[in-house]
Amino acid sequence: MEQEKRLNVSINEGNEFFAHELSINFNPTQFVFDFRCITPRTDIRSKDAPVLNIRHDTILVEPWHAKEIQRVLANVIESYEKQFGKIEKPKSVKMMEKKQHAAGKSGEAKTLAPSYMG
Repeated sequence: MEQEKRLNVSINEGNEFFAHELSINFNPTQFVFDFRCITPRTDIRSKDAPVLNIRHDTILVEPWHAKEIQRVLANVIESYEKQFGKIEKPKSVKMMEKKQHAAGKSGEAKTLAPSYMG
């Protein structure tokens, strides 16, 4: 009589977080996706300077997997846009870019927040 084989599975799920910054780099063997969330923290009880809380999760994948991520993401975005309409750059981001462009042309020092996507 054949013995029944069992397999115990333990799933270690990561914690979700909102990533408003992303950088992607590569070397010959892998792509590095670095998702970041930078949050200013101020403790009103302290007279110290504000603290920036930086959280990031890094995902390393082989080049072929990066290409598959691109394909899957394109399909998901296409489905999203069919259901909810075209994804467009938010009006506030367009305004910020316009201000940055104008500041660059006038020779003013750029003090506006840069975009970290890409």
